Amino acid sequence: MTYVRAAEREEQIVTAAMRVLSSVGVPATTLRAVATEAGIPLGTLHYVFPAKDQLLRAVMTRLMRDISEALRAELVLDQGVEHAFKQGIAGFWSRLVESGIGLQIMQYELTAYSLRTDGAAGLARLQYERYGSLVTEFCEQAAQAAGERCAIGYDALGRLTLALVDGLILQYVANPDPDRARRDLKHALDMIVLLADPQPVAPSRTARSI
Repeated sequence: MTYVRAAEREEQIVTAAMRVLSSVGVPATTLRAVATEAGIPLGTLHYVFPAKDQLLRAVMTRLMRDISEALRAELVLDQGVEHAFKQGIAGFWSRLVESGIGLQIMQYELTAYSLRTDGAAGLARLQYERYGSLVTEFCEQAAQAAGERCAIGYDALGRLTLALVDGLILQYVANPDPDRARRDLKHALDMIVLLADPQPVAPSRTARSI
């Protein structure tokens, strides 16, 4: 058998798990089905992930990483908050929402699973905190790079953006209409930008010499 490094094996299994979860959902996913999808013996999978819960946690971690990469792909920070904000969210939407409804359904199932098993302090809380902080981080970085300030705090900007986009994703999952979804997303982003009201930071006045 060809030797595969532990990190590579874990990635292989998580990728297979995401395909199975997207296809049949969380309740119907078994470690045996994931092992078959990955093309490895069940014993090998058990060695890396002894329990289904551990595998699901690894999948949620991968999802957070993928969303971070989608938001930051080709992101230009020095053109201001509005440009970075709209570019990042639109890129995420095209890469991870329109590309597969099954992925989004799986994500909501995993969130519900975490809430059922871990409670409010579990991975679901970390998941939403991280998603909000991603928006917070790149908007704040864009403001600093372009010399701007916003009318509301960047943490509030992240949470409100997450709330709007999350709701639009649920509507898209329930009734997939790409054209309507893109229009609604544009309106939602315009509203957030209007609330944030990014403006150039006034140059500080230096003390006049006497």
